[in-house]
Amino acid sequence: MQTFNFLQEYILENETVRLNPLHYQDIDKLLHFSEHQPELWKYSLQPANGLENLKAYINTAVTSRKEEVAYPFIVFDKRTNQIAGSTRFYDFQKYHNTVQLGYTWYGKEFQGTGLNKQCKMLMLEFAFENLGVERVEFRADAKNERSIAAMKSIGCTVEGILRNNCAAPEGRRDSILLSILKNEWFGGVKETLKSKIEKERNIFLQ
Repeated sequence: MQTFNFLQEYILENETVRLNPLHYQDIDKLLHFSEHQPELWKYSLQPANGLENLKAYINTAVTSRKEEVAYPFIVFDKRTNQIAGSTRFYDFQKYHNTVQLGYTWYGKEFQGTGLNKQCKMLMLEFAFENLGVERVEFRADAKNERSIAAMKSIGCTVEGILRNNCAAPEGRRDSILLSILKNEWFGGVKETLKSKIEKERNIFLQ
């Protein structure tokens, strides 16, 4: 993995979406989701529903960046000029040249709009083409059908189920494991994702 500077303010953007580094002061920009859409974190290992949970969520995200183990973003939808949610890189493995992509959530009004594919395109391009990683890994609660479908739709390959592998807010959970490899990204996954994004863009322009 190429050198990743956790102190640098990386901004990933295209004509549709902008990913800015998440900071603690962004709490006010995300609070309405936390207060009015608590179901967004139904399957999350760290729910952000309610003010106190949101404070803890953002504090963990920001602290993980200081500890150089994750890099969280806040998502801005340029089409509506609104904050849409959050996502992050985490579990950087320099020796193995891999990273995980997750902790992704969007407000309900942004789901199904094509925003997720736009964000993933930016992050995957950055991971494979700027950082030069060999593998991007994704995990989710094995019961989270929406999340699993979204990951499959961007080109992830399902590798299996990690049974009872981690603590969850209510007991323990099984996690589904998916990934995209560098040779897959350059071997067709990127172009397929670009095609899907263009098709969705045309639909929303109609």
